[in-house]
Amino acid sequence: MRHWTVRVTCLFLVMSGWLTVHGCAPATEAAPKGGPARVVCTVGMVTDIVRRIAGERAEVSGIIGEGVDPHLYQATRSDIAALLGADLVFYNGLMLEGKMADALIKVGRQRPVFAVTELLDESLLLEPPEFAGHFDPHLWMDVSLWKRCAEMVARTLSERDTDGAAAYRANYEALAAELDALHAYAKRTIATIPAESRVLVTAHDAFNYFGRAYDIDVRGIQGISTESEAGIADINRIVDMLVQRKVRAVFVESSVSDKNVKALIEGAAARGHRVTIGGSLFSDAMGRPGTYEGTYVGMIDHNVTTIARALGGSAPERGMAGKLSAAAAEGKSLHTATTATDTGG
Repeated sequence: MRHWTVRVTCLFLVMSGWLTVHGCAPATEAAPKGGPARVVCTVGMVTDIVRRIAGERAEVSGIIGEGVDPHLYQATRSDIAALLGADLVFYNGLMLEGKMADALIKVGRQRPVFAVTELLDESLLLEPPEFAGHFDPHLWMDVSLWKRCAEMVARTLSERDTDGAAAYRANYEALAAELDALHAYAKRTIATIPAESRVLVTAHDAFNYFGRAYDIDVRGIQGISTESEAGIADINRIVDMLVQRKVRAVFVESSVSDKNVKALIEGAAARGHRVTIGGSLFSDAMGRPGTYEGTYVGMIDHNVTTIARALGGSAPERGMAGKLSAAAAEGKSLHTATTATDTGG
């Protein structure tokens, strides 16, 4: 547990890009008894692992839902009220929720606020040159890294609720086994794509950790944050690559506009090369609540299965465990990109 004057100052610096995940030194504070009854999270991927680990000891809710871009999302009054009413708050960090910085700082003065990425060794993080010295925040795309974040959640919950430590550990171990199986499935399945076709083209650079973990060349039209705009030069650069490497499919994302992807298809067609949309992938948001794709495991299972099948690899139609919905298995009905304005942010 950290001293909150230190934590709030460090949170501001982290969100401003002046410090990295290890910028705040911990201070000693006694671990409380009794479970954190109300836990509020930001993005769905964080909400899902927290809910799995907390089990019945906490009511866990999320703020940023299906089809919503966290890079652009601004907290509403009701969001701030929910955060202030929480006993504990988890967020991704690494500037993913950049426009929520003020809200997280405000809440951090009164409530414990933790980034699930804050204990990761920096050597595990990607720092693309185009991201101006900041780390890529999309590390849930590497299941092995997200497992480490889940372990941080279990540790934090155990420190906040010592009576529930055994339950949190048991829940984490069950989740970890599932994540190990998912990681193995992703490695095995992406490897079935022919080497010359192993190119993943998406709307923005959310898949760099995926590419590193599962050995696939990743090209995003926009930068890591969707606040950046793709220009004609970006489109032409990727069209050149599509034509030269005879890439047969590109992918839209459920939380990002598909206009740039469609521009790629049109550009390739003008040069006599046919490219199709291989499916809709989940990048910064999961699927509909209550569905398999609305879980972290389902989200990654869908992505791996969709990518492999579209690029000439081999994957079960219904995914790793046969749980993918028919529409998701075909990559349909997933593009529900929503702006912060659309959601009242």
